[in-house]
Amino acid sequence: MTPRIVILGIGNLLMSDDGVGVHAARALAADPSLGAEAVDAGTDVLSTLPYLEQATHALILDAVCGGGAPGTLYCLREDDLSLRNAPESAHAVGLLAARRLLPPGAPWPEVRIVGVEPERLGYGLDLSPAVAAALPRLERLSREQVEAWHSASTSNPIGR
Repeated sequence: MTPRIVILGIGNLLMSDDGVGVHAARALAADPSLGAEAVDAGTDVLSTLPYLEQATHALILDAVCGGGAPGTLYCLREDDLSLRNAPESAHAVGLLAARRLLPPGAPWPEVRIVGVEPERLGYGLDLSPAVAAALPRLERLSREQVEAWHSASTSNPIGR
């Protein structure tokens, strides 16, 4: 079974580093060989539900406050966000909580979150130097995750 993969870049472009997920999704969307649909979701998490319902796998890109140095990358599973002392991502948590709005039994993909520790979350259109420097690593990790999901589907043809 060929996986249907969606990459959701979430965040607010008007709030400096909060927009890192959107910047990454836009860059990834420009690569037609990616093997996934990359979506600039901004802060409208409800508009992402149709993408999530149709996907077998979802990669969420967001700013994540985990206490590390600015530009630190965090690779998380959906369950990690519900743990006490877990890194905080208001957008990803809001998106995952929106699942409750779906009808009972609606499909839900395997979810991974890749976040970047922000330096600045105030008004501004530019990423901070530390987060801008992390953007290529975020894009590379996203591509690696998509490749891993595709590889897993070809090595296990019975299911996920």
